[in-house]
Amino acid sequence: MKKPELLIPAGNLETLKTAVIYGADAVYIGGEAFSLRAKADNFDRTSMEEAIRYCHDRGKKLYVTVNIFARNQDLPRAEAYLAELSELGPDALIISDPGLFMLCRRIAPEMEIHISTQMNNTNYETFRFWYGLGAKRVVTARELSLREIREIREQIPPDMEIESFVHGAMCISYSGRCLLSSFMAGRDANRGACTHPCRWRYSLMEEKRPGEYFPVEETEQGTYILNSKDLCMIEHIPEMAEAGIDSLKIEGRMKTELYVATVARAYRKAIDDWFSSLELYRDNLPLYREEIAKGTYREFTTGFYFGRPGAEAQIYDSSTYIRSYVYLGSVEALSGEFALIEQKNKFCVGDRIEIMRPDFTSPEAEVLEIRDLETGASMESCPHPKQKLLIRLSEPLRQHDILRVRAEEP
Repeated sequence: MKKPELLIPAGNLETLKTAVIYGADAVYIGGEAFSLRAKADNFDRTSMEEAIRYCHDRGKKLYVTVNIFARNQDLPRAEAYLAELSELGPDALIISDPGLFMLCRRIAPEMEIHISTQMNNTNYETFRFWYGLGAKRVVTARELSLREIREIREQIPPDMEIESFVHGAMCISYSGRCLLSSFMAGRDANRGACTHPCRWRYSLMEEKRPGEYFPVEETEQGTYILNSKDLCMIEHIPEMAEAGIDSLKIEGRMKTELYVATVARAYRKAIDDWFSSLELYRDNLPLYREEIAKGTYREFTTGFYFGRPGAEAQIYDSSTYIRSYVYLGSVEALSGEFALIEQKNKFCVGDRIEIMRPDFTSPEAEVLEIRDLETGASMESCPHPKQKLLIRLSEPLRQHDILRVRAEEP
């Protein structure tokens, strides 16, 4: 049984580098157009060139999402964009729209194509259909169980790849094909502009009583009736590999470097431990759970993998994330005993913080000194976000270390 690929999201170049350093086998990104995460920073041509070069220099792969459902007016620009991507040379394009698929086959016939989960890929005949047209990989619909994925694996060509989500936010609509945002906010989720109305709190209004709202209450906080828990399958890596899944995909192109590093290194260790020894993997399950809980999340579910989820897969009282740790910054460079960071959240001299490293160690250290990079002035605290700082800790820092601190109780 081969080790599955760990596929990590990146919304910008800094996050992409973090994903690679902290364990990704492959990274997926979006360009400035034709991606379902229009509000992410995304990549222009220059940054995409650098991203592809960065990944390839380190033996990693890079996939570009071109997964909107295009309108007529999108097609001329799409042709030019696909030609540009052909020149840049990512390892694959992730596509939903059959029209864009055919454009890509014509304009960039050498390009490997992966079929997005947005295409509702629920059976082996669908997989065979896309294989016959030249697709290399299909992303399973999120509504499939492991039993169904195993059946697909048995019925498709051996060289066809299966990709499935292993962690991240779950869309309430079928395979993410949602019309709520278009209807309620005029922003098309299927063209990258989702306003996430599934996370909103709803009340009931009777048509002859406009403006008179009746609460729909599960608890005193109200009810978020479309609000799914986040997917987490870190405790089920063996079952996913045994089902024949080639690539384990993490959701989150809008997430921070801290989130990406936390999730990437936890799944990297879990996959490597399992591949080395099932006993080692099982012994370390509490360690994976503890690490994953240090990222932002909305409680966890195993989704549809073990059958249809029940009421316990929903969150009824809040749409906010649980955040147990705060991101302070990552080490960009070293200068003697000092490390350069761009500060993300406030911390002070004397604070004890955690140093997160790619090798899965997380030593604690005291902040001994903070200096402003521009003026060299010593500071007791750093309240200004994005300030460039030189810091000295009781533990020597290394490049690419990520600094985090436990969040205060609300």
